[in-house]
Amino acid sequence: MVAPDDTTTADAVTVWGHLAALVELRRCDGTEVARDLDLPPSQLAALRHLDPDEPQPMGSLACALACDKGNVTGIVDRLEKRGLVERRPAEGDRRVKVLALTVAGVRVRAEVERRLSAPPAVLQGLDDDELAQLAATLERVVDGLRSDGD
Repeated sequence: MVAPDDTTTADAVTVWGHLAALVELRRCDGTEVARDLDLPPSQLAALRHLDPDEPQPMGSLACALACDKGNVTGIVDRLEKRGLVERRPAEGDRRVKVLALTVAGVRVRAEVERRLSAPPAVLQGLDDDELAQLAATLERVVDGLRSDGD
């Protein structure tokens, strides 16, 4: 990330601050959902990263959560104890364990996604033109950030 300098417009800094505040507020929503479902935030994050249709190696989950494999083991142990995930041998290499959501895990994950994908009321209060303009602008920002990472 680059710090603002003399060439950065005040408006860009202001918009970026609003986007940062939005992300922080949504993080708080995730914490509330985790609490409601009696899941620590780390377990909620793990559930969100697991694809219901494609088991994944524990190493992939560790990478997605930006933590080491030892921490993922503890998270997975607790999810497994709750009946939300199960470890399975990987196809083609039984030494590798993959993580698969159970039926209960798919159901809890779907509830998490349903609740976290619901737009806030203030956003729903924008008219169609405002929403279309905001969507197009944010799409350009996201696309630009993605292409910077390539």
